[in-house]
Amino acid sequence: MARGFDSKSVEAQQEEAQRPKSLRPPMTAEEKERATRRAGLELAMAETQAQMGAACQPAHREMLKLRLEAIQARIEDL
Repeated sequence: MARGFDSKSVEAQQEEAQRPKSLRPPMTAEEKERATRRAGLELAMAETQAQMGAACQPAHREMLKLRLEAIQARIEDL
């Protein structure tokens, strides 16, 4: 009996799970802090972009544009 596509996919996933993972060296406290700050800034940027899509008033859009630029500058500084 021929095996279906789904069973092959499951088998491939199981094989992938059993392969040894390449381990990166643990992050230092500074690297963890930087990653946390970056993730927070990226969330703030996504929220600001969503607000820009919903903003109707030109002044509000301009304020959001300035906020977005400030967030992008902070991400680049990391």
